[in-house]
Amino acid sequence: MLPEDVFELTGVADPRISPDGSRVAYQVWWIDRESNEYRGAIWVAPLDGSGEPRRFTSGERRDGSPHWSPDGRWLAFTSNRSAERTAPQLYVMPADGGEPRKLTDAKDGVEALAWSPDSTRIAYAMRVRDAAYEEEDEAKRAPRRFTRLLYKLDTVGWIGDRRKHLFVVDLEGGEPQQLTDGDCEDDEPVWSPDGQRIVFSALRGERWDTELVSRLYTVDAGGGEPEPLTDGSGSCTKPAFSPDGSRIAYHYTVEDGTMPHNGQIGVMHADGSGARLLTTGLDRQCETYPLTREPLWDGDRIVFAIEDGGNVHLYAVAADGSNEPEQLVGGEQVIGLYDARAGRLAYTASMHTKPMELFEGTGQRRLTDVTSSFTSGRDLVEAERFTAISKDGTEVDAWLVRPAGFEAGKRYPVLLSIHGGPFSQYGTGFFDEFQVYSGGGYAVLYSNPRGGSGHSEAWARAIRGPVDGEGSGWGARDYEDLLGVVDTALERFDFLDPERMGVLGGSYGGFMTSWIVGHTNRFRAALSERAVNNLVSAFGSSDVFWIFERQFGGPVYDHVDEWLRMSPTTYARQIETPLLIVHSERDLRCDVEQAEHLFTVLRLLDKEVE
Repeated sequence: MLPEDVFELTGVADPRISPDGSRVAYQVWWIDRESNEYRGAIWVAPLDGSGEPRRFTSGERRDGSPHWSPDGRWLAFTSNRSAERTAPQLYVMPADGGEPRKLTDAKDGVEALAWSPDSTRIAYAMRVRDAAYEEEDEAKRAPRRFTRLLYKLDTVGWIGDRRKHLFVVDLEGGEPQQLTDGDCEDDEPVWSPDGQRIVFSALRGERWDTELVSRLYTVDAGGGEPEPLTDGSGSCTKPAFSPDGSRIAYHYTVEDGTMPHNGQIGVMHADGSGARLLTTGLDRQCETYPLTREPLWDGDRIVFAIEDGGNVHLYAVAADGSNEPEQLVGGEQVIGLYDARAGRLAYTASMHTKPMELFEGTGQRRLTDVTSSFTSGRDLVEAERFTAISKDGTEVDAWLVRPAGFEAGKRYPVLLSIHGGPFSQYGTGFFDEFQVYSGGGYAVLYSNPRGGSGHSEAWARAIRGPVDGEGSGWGARDYEDLLGVVDTALERFDFLDPERMGVLGGSYGGFMTSWIVGHTNRFRAALSERAVNNLVSAFGSSDVFWIFERQFGGPVYDHVDEWLRMSPTTYARQIETPLLIVHSERDLRCDVEQAEHLFTVLRLLDKEVE
């Protein structure tokens, strides 16, 4: 795979099973090289594989998020096809095909669609702009005035004067009705089966912006004052009503002032009482990242996904907690999005050398062959899983991707790649970057060191601290794990050249890259991308980095010495490795000042930096 081959990438996403269980709608996406934009079209296929998939929408721009109406007569979707609006709007089409009808016309995009049970209305979430935005000339626009945190959000922009709220629009069109308002963030609406109310997740309350605890609320479907269903002991998101309306399933993460925690699947009565967790026995992350769906009711069981050792698997659990969760789909693969209905199962899945395709059932019958146009004729390389040994004897999941066209007897340069998060994982699915590095003649090492997800909660919390926690903070056990991966690989694979090793990573992976070159000279070159380099300044310049006081054990204003001790720029004098810094100017999670800070220090020290 060559760098320019990214324009040939394609895949399948967001499958949705029709109410009668006979068909599945899904998105096929690709990249328009000329416009440098993603495109997408909705396709529909027989779920039993009895016929060929057919294209449902034009895909002239980006059609996505297919949602069947409960009566099976309509398919709603979002699209940015409108010449007047660049943000995705809401459309509906007859389920058997026809002309799409546009239901919204707003400057901000439509998200989180939910049909009413009688198939006459659609609820959705959308950002609401302050009146100042009506002035098109920014030089004449009134100043922004913020009194809360979370006034900006990475990939979204300014949100302090553009809060997200709930709307309902009639299938026949007309002006959408705004259900919620205020200086808060509302999302993920779901209708009660009787159509009388809507339950949603929200950041609300006097100190929602500093607590960042998501609660579930209920509001009358005709509007009114929302009422809370959950307290602040845990963050609750992605609600889903049982078919009879008596219970609500949801994602749950305990809120105890520390992080990280493995997310769980919870269920409660529709009035918020009787809450219980169903997945604690798994001790795995049940809020998969970056793709996740709400818990899916399939009769009396709930279907969900978990992260496990680099894989993402599908599980089911009895809604009454009468048995332990059971695996539905496992193996060395990453499950993407999925749907379950009346005992039928549809999901997307990816392997090391195969991007996302659509599958059906626990037998993993493939329904699509979208990505063969990309994979055929290319020397894509399987990753080899191995177990690395850290300094203290801890076993770490690791993988090696050999160079394309590998020849025995030759020695190859090595790239150590580090994931972001840190509470995330490298997966066993297709990753274009590793294939490009392999195509460039490199051997690629990657791993899931302590601090990440896909393992026990104790594993994730092993780098908590240094102020108060189980570990000594970032740059300790995780650093030892990563060097253990290198040492184990060099011992096991004699074709890896220890004199030609590079290290790279993004976000937290960028942090670890900057940290590593400040603590060892083993690598010949390094690429620190969108990194956190000065934790003290990141505390205030990021959209949400201040929340990491919950991982470090205390805020920067009480423990500035410890935050500086964990900052890679503190060790800039020790950096002798040539360093390339790459950063997006509009990155609001790791602000570009993080790159500028390290670059400035290294340039003043006459280090080799770009």
